[in-house]
Amino acid sequence: MKPLPHHYDVHLAGGPAGYAQLSTAGVPELRTAPPADYDGPGDAWSPEHLLLASVQSCFLFTLRAIAHLSKVEFITLDLEASGTVNRQDGVTRFTEIVLRPRLTVSSSADRERTLHVLEKSEKMCLVSASLSTPIRLEPHITEQE
Repeated sequence: MKPLPHHYDVHLAGGPAGYAQLSTAGVPELRTAPPADYDGPGDAWSPEHLLLASVQSCFLFTLRAIAHLSKVEFITLDLEASGTVNRQDGVTRFTEIVLRPRLTVSSSADRERTLHVLEKSEKMCLVSASLSTPIRLEPHITEQE
């Protein structure tokens, strides 16, 4: 890892209605629009979906690092995330995010140690740690021969 601080730049181009394009150097553009719940088209990545995707991808990349350092090997991660948006204290916001990691490990894996690595990954994830929204982890560990 490069020394901190790190700096990131993203550009958004859009108009008074319709889609917007997100871009940053070196990666494909991403089309975004409001979700159907906010009268958007429902066929593009919304800010709400992007927030959940950020939490998910950060969780995976943090899990990779922590598992490596902890010498806990896993075979695959399948991660579902759901977020609830509601009014709280007069503000519309995410009131909860639930992460449901399904981690596949070998049959020789230490289940308690693996669970600890999953919990630590959620706590150490940069994106999760940057949010005030409570995040609930509902892990499931599957053993594979």
